[in-house]
Amino acid sequence: MSFTITRERDEDLDLVQITDLSTGIQVRILPASGALLHEFSIPLGNRRIQVIDNYKNQADLHKNLSSSFKSAKLSPFVCRISGAKYSFEETAFEFRNKFNDGSAIHGVLSDKPFHILEKLTAEQEASVLMAYQYRRDDPAYPFDYDIRVRYVLKKGGRLYLETTVNNVSSRRIPMADGWHPYFKLEGEVNDWLLAFHSRQNLVFNENLIPTGQIIETRKFYSPKLVGTEFFDHCFFLDQDPGIPAAILKNPANGLRLSFFPDHSYPYLQIYTPPDRKSIAIENLSAAPDAFNNGLGLLIMQPGESQSFSLLYQLEFR
Repeated sequence: MSFTITRERDEDLDLVQITDLSTGIQVRILPASGALLHEFSIPLGNRRIQVIDNYKNQADLHKNLSSSFKSAKLSPFVCRISGAKYSFEETAFEFRNKFNDGSAIHGVLSDKPFHILEKLTAEQEASVLMAYQYRRDDPAYPFDYDIRVRYVLKKGGRLYLETTVNNVSSRRIPMADGWHPYFKLEGEVNDWLLAFHSRQNLVFNENLIPTGQIIETRKFYSPKLVGTEFFDHCFFLDQDPGIPAAILKNPANGLRLSFFPDHSYPYLQIYTPPDRKSIAIENLSAAPDAFNNGLGLLIMQPGESQSFSLLYQLEFR
C-alpha cells in the first residue's frame, strides 16, 4: 500500500495523519477543531519542511485560534461581517461573538468537533471524510445545515480539499465558504516569489469592509518577489482551468506551492502577518461582508447542496 491513514497524538493534539509512503509527504488534520489543516509537509534532504503555520500544542490552539484562525474552515460566512450585523429576509441579526474591531469574523465552525465518517486508502491516493451538523448553534445564524469536509492526498504532492454543504432547514439560508491557511516555505516572505491570476481587487475601509470600489491591478499577475509588500486584500480571480490561481515559491530551496480552486472559489484573500514568516492565501466563495453586500453570496434552497473544492500542489522546481 502506498498510503497510510493513522491516528496520532502530538503535543496534546489528536490528529489524523495521511502519509504517502513513496515520497514521505504527509498531511495532518485536527477533526476536533473545525477539521483544520494542521500540517502539509515534505522531506528535503535530512529535514522535513512543514508549509502550514500551525498551532504548536493544545494551549496554543485554545489561546490563539479565536484571534488568528490559522487554517480555519470558514463557514457559513467568510472574513468579516460589518458590525457583526446583517439582515436576511426582513429579519435583522447580530452576532454576539465579535472581533476586536466589532465585526463578526471567519464564520462559526472553527472550534466545532467534526467526526470522521470515512477513511479510504488506494494506490494513488488516500482520503478522510469528516462531518459536522450545525443546528442553530449561534442565535445570529438560526438555520440548520450539514457540512462535510474531505481531504484527499494524491500522488505528486497534491492535496485536494472538498467541502459539501447541505441545507437541511425548512427555509432558505445565506451561505459562503472558504479556508484560512497560513503558508511558510522557510525564511521570510520578503524573499519568496508570488503570483496570482487577478486584475482587480476590492477597496476596503479601515475595518477591512469592502467600500464598493474596485482597483485595477496586475502587479503580481506574473511571479514577483514579495519584498516589503503588505497584503490585506481581496482579489477577483481570473479563473482559467489548468492554470494555477496562485503560485508561491521560495527560490532559495526550490519549494513551490500552486493553488487550483474550482469555479466555486472566485475570490482570493491575501494577508501578510507582521512577523513576515508566513502568508495567508485564502480561497473564498464570496467577498468579505457578503451577508450585507451580496458579493458571491449563495442563497440555498431547502434540501439544496453545494460543493466547493481546491487543490494545493507542493513540489520542488
